[in-house]
Amino acid sequence: MPKTAASTESLHGFEPYKEKKGEEYMNEKQQEHFRNLLRAWKAELMAEVDRTVSHMKDEAANFPDPADRASQEEEFSLELRTRDRERKLIKKIDATLELIDQDDYGFCEACGVEIGIRRLEARPTATLCVDCKTLAEIKEKQISG
Repeated sequence: MPKTAASTESLHGFEPYKEKKGEEYMNEKQQEHFRNLLRAWKAELMAEVDRTVSHMKDEAANFPDPADRASQEEEFSLELRTRDRERKLIKKIDATLELIDQDDYGFCEACGVEIGIRRLEARPTATLCVDCKTLAEIKEKQISG
């Protein structure tokens, strides 16, 4: 359900999904909620990309002072790095939407258990349950140092 931007509990304009007692996990209503949530998130990211392109076109200047040029290049570099991370996130969102379409959304790709509505509200692109994610992080720490 879309909500105003003033809500502190809403995510991308959507209220968190409220489960009903005895409700089947990842039913059509839940899938539609997460599909809408992911589409809204993607739209926000795409709008940010458009703003960045406009900003870079409008603000691009050939400053005579090398320090000013360097500052502008650094600002643009940071923006582009942020947009690159968001581009990767958009790919994850698209992959998650595909999982919903295939009825595979909401289940851990490592062990197959339910990821859980609350975790998916916090991280809609999550593909691992809390336990498997924790184990993966522990293994990553052991390998990297």
